[in-house]
Amino acid sequence: MGFRYLKLADEFVERIEQGGLKAGEKLPSLRDLHARTGLSLATVYNAYMELEKRGMVEARHKSGFYVKPFMEDILPLPKMKRVAAKPQKVSMNALVEFILESVGDPDMLPLGTAVAAPELLPIKALAGAIRAVSSKYIRSRELSYGPPAGFGPLRRTIAKRAIGFQQPVNAEEILVTAGCMDAIQLCLRAVSRPGDTVLVESPTFVCYLQLIEDLNMYALELPADAKTGIDLPSVRKAVEQNRISACILNANFQNPLGFEMPTEAKQELVALMARKNIPIIEDDIYGDLYFGAARPKTMKSFDQKGLVLYCSSFSKTLAPDLRVGWTLPGRFLPQVKRLKINTSMTTSKLNQMIVAEFLKEGAYDRHLRKLRSAVKNQVADTARAVARYFPEQTKISAPKGGFVLWVELDKGVDGMKVFELAKANKIFITPGVMCSGTGKYRNCIRLSCGHPWNEKMEAGIRILGEIIKEQTKG
Repeated sequence: MGFRYLKLADEFVERIEQGGLKAGEKLPSLRDLHARTGLSLATVYNAYMELEKRGMVEARHKSGFYVKPFMEDILPLPKMKRVAAKPQKVSMNALVEFILESVGDPDMLPLGTAVAAPELLPIKALAGAIRAVSSKYIRSRELSYGPPAGFGPLRRTIAKRAIGFQQPVNAEEILVTAGCMDAIQLCLRAVSRPGDTVLVESPTFVCYLQLIEDLNMYALELPADAKTGIDLPSVRKAVEQNRISACILNANFQNPLGFEMPTEAKQELVALMARKNIPIIEDDIYGDLYFGAARPKTMKSFDQKGLVLYCSSFSKTLAPDLRVGWTLPGRFLPQVKRLKINTSMTTSKLNQMIVAEFLKEGAYDRHLRKLRSAVKNQVADTARAVARYFPEQTKISAPKGGFVLWVELDKGVDGMKVFELAKANKIFITPGVMCSGTGKYRNCIRLSCGHPWNEKMEAGIRILGEIIKEQTKG
């Protein structure tokens, strides 16, 4: 009996690892499997208990057993390398323009752009909110400019939602922006000037580097661990040796590594920057897309001096094209508000009203629960497929949230060449070299997992694996 249940468990493990069962997929019921195999109910039950013990499945109350969407120990994590870092000029725009030409091609397999698929977004509920708001918008003559700080009901709703993961927030402290990057650029301009040095994680999000380049600033890239985030010893050394005007950091599910910085490390980092009077621009755009039991704390929650300028958006969770983001800029609110007035005056009131309407009835939280589950499964399925099809020496991140995977390949593999060959096969990926202004990560790529897993996605990962293996041979 013991050998029978272990053999059955091993068969399920093989099916899961080979992609025959997807993350989140329900296993056959005990009685169904008993009828199909002729094994006793006790044997089937013990096999499922063995799978649960191995971390391959999870039991759901009164529902059955489901494939667990785990990311840990699929492949080794990328190794963080401590190197001597110094402020450097950034030159990214020509490379980014060349690569992003592929974004709008509908025939491309979307493994490059970090957005959720339209089918994962609450289209019907949003349509209802748009209809309700549009008639009200016209009747109440809301066509005039709105308040520069943003639509009042939306700011109050955002303030309420901040309860529990930040310090108590007043709606008057919030400034609505045209997306998260708009918030970040306003905050960076408020605290820094051309020629200043900005500290970022490495690897980092390409748009930070573009912004630093366009504002004629220097980037100081410090190494980040795929599990715990930016290396604090390197940070302590950097602030002693360099004059830093600001940091742009992403402590929760960073793009591209996906790490969740430990709470104690966040607290220590905020305290360190407070002692040096260095502002932290915190990008928390992925904060609602956590895979664990609860939303992690933000760096802003430890801010005692108003030096953390918190930025977020609804672009990754609701609808990118609405372009509704927001910031809590702390003591820099007057400067950020003035910059917004001088550049864009105000943010579209209609789009803010749509988001406010959607948020007020609890529809957003119901949607988030579904989206988190879907994205977690998609990341797990993509990671398993990478393990199946990529060369043995491949390393991948194990994200705690968000929907990107960082893949480190053999040193002989050129991520730009992989990008070009993948593009020729109608597959869009992001080469790792885009995530640094120093030419690092040439042998890395970033994969987006924002679209539902299916045969087409599996085939795309398989083709990528073949492309990479050919480079490894060369």
